[in-house]
Amino acid sequence: MSGTETTSLILIRHAPSDAGGRLAGRSDPAARLPGTEALTRARAALAALGAAEARLVTSPARRCRETVAALLPGREAALDPRLWEQDFGAWEGLLPEELPDLGPLGRVEIAAHRAPGGESFLDLWARVTPALEGLTQGGMVVVVAHAGTIRAALGLALGEAPAGLGFEIAPLSATHLRAQLGGVWSIGFTNRALA
Repeated sequence: MSGTETTSLILIRHAPSDAGGRLAGRSDPAARLPGTEALTRARAALAALGAAEARLVTSPARRCRETVAALLPGREAALDPRLWEQDFGAWEGLLPEELPDLGPLGRVEIAAHRAPGGESFLDLWARVTPALEGLTQGGMVVVVAHAGTIRAALGLALGEAPAGLGFEIAPLSATHLRAQLGGVWSIGFTNRALA
């Protein structure tokens, strides 16, 4: 990257998953795509951001690949397995009310906590960070991934992984980060609805 080039990352959370409200980290449910009108609005919003000419990268998860196909039809996306959602181990497939009560934990403790057989948010952050840093070659990149992946990106931009847990990331929302030479990151916007 030259001294004046910056990279704009548009991070899109996939459409809602067809997991029946269950925790779907590494499980691979389909996406529940919105109707034609909502997709038309989402495509227009992405076009207004300049996504038509952007490089495109996605998590290999089915819900992400289906979201890419719906939002940016005809475009090829590079698959990066480092962009997968957090592995929730034994909690995978549970409903929110079935999850164990961890009591009052701060962000630092939550970020370090790992479900049995799974990974912590800090593990996710360590996996996602090099993938995102590798995309900072200038220009615009659209990344379709997961809420955890986008929270990890926000933690990277803020210089503190647990800080990323403070953001809500809705399905079919966009978050904009800018990376400048020397690893300086800024946040343009978060959780902007596309449809």
